[in-house]
Amino acid sequence: MLESYVTPILLSYVNRYIKNLKPSDLQLSLWGGDVVLSKLELKLDVLEQELKLPFTFLSGHIHELRIHVPWTKLGSEAVIITINTMECILKLKDGAQNDHESCGSSSTNRSINESVKSLAKPRRIQQTDPDLPPGYVQSLIRRVVNNVNIIVNNLILKYVEDDIVLSVNITSAECYTVDEFWDRAFMDISTPDLVLRKVINFSDCTVCLDKRNASGKIEFYQDPLLYKCSFQTRLHFTYGNLNSKIPSVIKIHTLVESLKLSITDQQLPMFIRIMELAIALYYGELIYKDADGEENGSRAKEASQLVAGDDVNPRSQVQYSGQLQNVESTTKQTEEDQQGWVSWAWSFVPAIVSSGDDYEGEYYPEEEEYEGQLHGQKSKPAKDPIISAGFYCMKVTVTFKLTEMQAESSYYSPQKVKSKEVLCWEQEGTTVEVLMMGDHFFDCQVGFVGCKCFCLKGVMGIKDFEDNVNEAETEACFFRCGESLSSKGMTYLTNSLFDYRSPENNGVRAEFILDAAHHKETYTEIAGMQRFGAFYMDYLYTADSSTEKGPGNQPDVSSVKSEDLGTLQEMSAKRLIIGSLDLRLDSSAVHRILKMVACAVDHEYEAYSRPKPVIVDENRPLPTPEEVMSLEEYIPTRLTCITVLKSSISFTMAEFNLLDHLLSVIMGQKISSPSVSALNIQHLRPLPAVRILVDKVILEHSVPMYDEQLVPVVSSLSQPSDNLLHHCYAHCYLKMFGFQAGLICLDSGRSFLATAPVIPSFSTALYGKLLRLPMYWSKRPFVQVTECIFELPNLTLQATRAQTLLLQAIYESWSNMSNITTPALNEDLLNDIFKQSGAVMFLIIVKMYSNG
Repeated sequence: MLESYVTPILLSYVNRYIKNLKPSDLQLSLWGGDVVLSKLELKLDVLEQELKLPFTFLSGHIHELRIHVPWTKLGSEAVIITINTMECILKLKDGAQNDHESCGSSSTNRSINESVKSLAKPRRIQQTDPDLPPGYVQSLIRRVVNNVNIIVNNLILKYVEDDIVLSVNITSAECYTVDEFWDRAFMDISTPDLVLRKVINFSDCTVCLDKRNASGKIEFYQDPLLYKCSFQTRLHFTYGNLNSKIPSVIKIHTLVESLKLSITDQQLPMFIRIMELAIALYYGELIYKDADGEENGSRAKEASQLVAGDDVNPRSQVQYSGQLQNVESTTKQTEEDQQGWVSWAWSFVPAIVSSGDDYEGEYYPEEEEYEGQLHGQKSKPAKDPIISAGFYCMKVTVTFKLTEMQAESSYYSPQKVKSKEVLCWEQEGTTVEVLMMGDHFFDCQVGFVGCKCFCLKGVMGIKDFEDNVNEAETEACFFRCGESLSSKGMTYLTNSLFDYRSPENNGVRAEFILDAAHHKETYTEIAGMQRFGAFYMDYLYTADSSTEKGPGNQPDVSSVKSEDLGTLQEMSAKRLIIGSLDLRLDSSAVHRILKMVACAVDHEYEAYSRPKPVIVDENRPLPTPEEVMSLEEYIPTRLTCITVLKSSISFTMAEFNLLDHLLSVIMGQKISSPSVSALNIQHLRPLPAVRILVDKVILEHSVPMYDEQLVPVVSSLSQPSDNLLHHCYAHCYLKMFGFQAGLICLDSGRSFLATAPVIPSFSTALYGKLLRLPMYWSKRPFVQVTECIFELPNLTLQATRAQTLLLQAIYESWSNMSNITTPALNEDLLNDIFKQSGAVMFLIIVKMYSNG
C-alpha cells in the first residue's frame, strides 16, 4: 500500500534532474527496496532554470546513485540516498545565453509540469483506499521525507573562467535529521515546537586554484588553497504550523575548528578575481560576455576540451558587450519565477518537501489550487521567512608563498614548482553572520577576536628569517590586534546553533531585531568590541517602499527612474571598528607586504564592471513640485564609519632596501626583479624607529545612493534648496584624537628600550566634500565642486640636534633604494638621544584653522 505513495515522490526528483530514465523500470527496482543507477547525466537546462544563477553548466554527471527504502520499517528508519562521485563544471554565463534563457525556460517548465501531472494522477486515484485511516498517509509521508538521509561521496565542482580553474573536492558529505541535542535520530515536526533540525557533515574538503594555458591545459598544479578540511553545518527550521509550506525561520550555521589556507603569488591575482566577481554579482554591476559561437554546441565542446586539454581559449571566444541591468529595477515575475534557486534548494531539504507545492494537491484537500499552479496561475505569496546564516571558525591560518620553477635533471622531464613560505596571518574566533528577511532587511556582521601576522623564511633573495627555528616569535611578528581566544572565551559563538546558551538549544524561539533604530541601539561599538575585540563590521540595509520590487533582488543597487527616488525609503550603513593594534614596519615586513601587492596587480584580467560614460541631456524634463517635495522628505544615502581605537605604529630603520623593484611592478612597469644573491642580514640591535601613537581615529563618509538619478533632477532646478544640494555631494569627515610621535629604540625581542618624544599629543579634524557628477553643474558657477576645512588647535614639534640626525638617517635608509646594507649607527648618537634628556634644539607651536 505504502509503495504507491512513497515511490512516486522519490522517483519524481530522480526523473526531474536526470536524463533518459524509464520510470517503469525504476518503480519495479524501488519496490524491491534498493535502486542502483550508474553513469547518469544531469539535466543541465533544468538546473540552470531553477538555480537562476549567472552561471551555466558545461557538464554534470553522477557515477552511481543508490536509493535504499526500508519498506518494513518506513516509520522508524530513514530512506538513504547515496551518490557516489558527482562532478559538475560551471562557467560564467554568456550574454547570448542570458538572452535565450527565457526561450528555454518555457519548454523546461512545460516538461516539468507534465511530469508532475503524470506522477500525480495515479496517486490521487489510490488515495481512496479504505484500508488506510484518514490522515495516516499525510503523516507518514511527512515523516519519511523529513528523515531522508543523503550521502554524497566524492563531490567535484569546477568553475572555469579565462585562465582560472577553481575546483572544490569533498570526499564525503552526509545530511541527516537530529534531535534537540544534535544527535542522529528519527524525528518529525510536532506541536508545540514545530521545529526540525538537521546536520550536514563535510569531510576532507579540498579547494584548488590553478591556471590553464591557451590550449586549456594546466601545465603545473599549485598548492591547494585548502587541503582536507572537515566542518559541520547545523540547520534549524521553525514552522508556523504543521501545514506550512516553508519555514518561518531558517538558521544555517557552519563551524570549522581549523581553517588553513595557502595562497601562492600566482594564485593571488586569481583569488582576487573571484572575490571581485562575487562583489560584482552582489551589486549587479557584472558585465556579461557575448559569445559569438552557438550556445548548445559550445557547452559540450568546451566541457570536453577542459577534460581532454584540447585547444580552447575563452579570451578569443568572448568579449564584453553590455552590463547586467541593476536588479532592483527588474519587472515583476510570476510566482513560479519567484521561487528561483530557493525552490530548488528546498527540494533537497526534506523539511519542505512534505508540504511543498509540487505535492500539495496529492495529500491535502486543496486540489483546485494545485491544478491552478500546474497551469501557471498565481497563488497568494507567502510571507518572507527570516533567514539567518552564520560561519564560525576557531582558528584561521593564511600562508602566502612565493613560487619558482625547477627543471628536472632530464631535459624532457616536466617542470616542477617549488614554493617558499614568506608571510603568515593567524586569526582566532572568526564570525560571519547574515540576517535577512525578503528584500527590505539585510544585515551582515563580521568579526574576530584576535589576529597576528609574522614573517617566514626569506624574500627576494634576502634570508632574514630563513633559519628561524630558534627565532623568537616576537622577532618575526610585526602585527598584533585584539586578544587571544583563551582569554576572551567563546564569545564569537554567541547565539549561534553551536552555543549551548542559544535560544534554539534551550527550547525557546529566538527573537530577531528587524528594525533599523533598534538594531543601532543594540549592536553598538562597545557591544562589538566586547564580543570580538580585534575587528567588528556591521553592514545594515533596510528599505521601505510603496512600490513592489522584483523578487530576489540584491539590496543597495538600483537603476530606478528619477520619479521613483522619493518613494524608496532606503538606508545603507557600514560600521567598521578596529581594536587596539600594534604595527611594526621594518624591512622584512614592508618588503613582504609590497611583494604581495606587486603579485596582486600583476595580471591582465579585464574589469567585471566599467563606469558608464555620463551624457548630459540638456533637454531633460523638469521634475514636478510633488517629486521635489518627495525628494525633500527623504533621499537614500550610503553611510560608512570607520573607527580605529588605540593604535601604535612603528617605522624602523631599513636593514635592507629593494623597494625600487617592487614599486616598478606596482606602478605598472613590467620589470622583472633582478636576481639577488642570498644574504644573511645582520639585524641592527638596538634598532631605532619612529613610533606613532593615536588614541582614536574616526572616518565618516556619506554619498547619495543613486547619484546618477539624483544629480540630473536637482541640477535641472533653477534654485535647488540647501538640503538637495547637500545630498549631491560626497562628504568625508576625519577626526583624530591623541596623536603623538617620538623616537624609540628596540632590542632583539622588539621591546622598547627608551623613548624620546618629538611631537606631543594633539588632536585634529579634517572635513571635505566633493560634488558628484560635476558635468551637470557646468552652467552653475555658484555651486562649489570641492570644499575643505582643516582644524588644528595646536601642534608642537620639539627635537634636539641628535634626534634630527637620527630622523634623517631613518629617512635615508628608506629613500636610498637598492641599498642592501645600512650605514652603521654611531653609538654615541643613540646614547645622546635615549640616555640623556638634552636641550631642545627648536620648538614650534602651530595653531591652525583653515577653510578652503
